[in-house]
Amino acid sequence: MEGPPALQTGLRIGSVVINCNDFERTVAFWQEALRYVRPQRSGSGFAILKDPAGIAPNLSVQGTPELKFGRNRMHLDLYADDQKAEVERLLQLGATVPWAPGEGRDFVIMADPEGKLFCVVGIDESKYWSPTG
Repeated sequence: MEGPPALQTGLRIGSVVINCNDFERTVAFWQEALRYVRPQRSGSGFAILKDPAGIAPNLSVQGTPELKFGRNRMHLDLYADDQKAEVERLLQLGATVPWAPGEGRDFVIMADPEGKLFCVVGIDESKYWSPTG
């Protein structure tokens, strides 16, 4: 069988699921952050966002009244060609940077509007983000 090893196994990441309290705000944030599409309105409190190119895994958002915050069991690492531009764009969408990245770090830890953590990993060191500009 030819093709990438992940496709040969028959098992791949289909969707990463994020639980939230503010369903519509969380869906809107992640849809804009990833530039994903919401092909159809799912049932109340659940949405599947898709990569328009059909290459990357889906991101599902599920509303829940009971959230347990603290140490995340799972988070997203978002790879960015231009980390500086993407971090600035995400900040405009309502994300925050809970603490500044260490000098020379290739990742910035961010939080979505509900405080769930994710990382923006820079691919090009010349385009790393810094809180000082």
